[in-house]
Amino acid sequence: MNITLNGQTFTATLADTPAADALQQQRPLTLNLRDYNRNEKIGPLPQALPANDEAVGRIEAGDILLWQGNSLVIFYESFATPYRYTRLGKIDKVANLKSAVGTGNVSAKLER
Repeated sequence: MNITLNGQTFTATLADTPAADALQQQRPLTLNLRDYNRNEKIGPLPQALPANDEAVGRIEAGDILLWQGNSLVIFYESFATPYRYTRLGKIDKVANLKSAVGTGNVSAKLER
């Protein structure tokens, strides 16, 4: 999958989950993501995905996760977490991710 953030395109590998399969059916998709906690971008999906939340323990920069069944989250920092998410995928190369997303809201275009 390709994800374009502020004009920079990243490739991502989708997880082998029903939620990731359902996300594929919604593409192409443009989402408005807001900055949250200075470590992630989060935004509502047009349709809820099948959630299968698990305690991930640690978030890695580039993780693409589903929050509460209806919000897509792209993380640009790594940290430990007690929260539960459903895995959607992972951005393959995160070297420029943090600079691409910036500090404010961002438009994310998800394509094949």
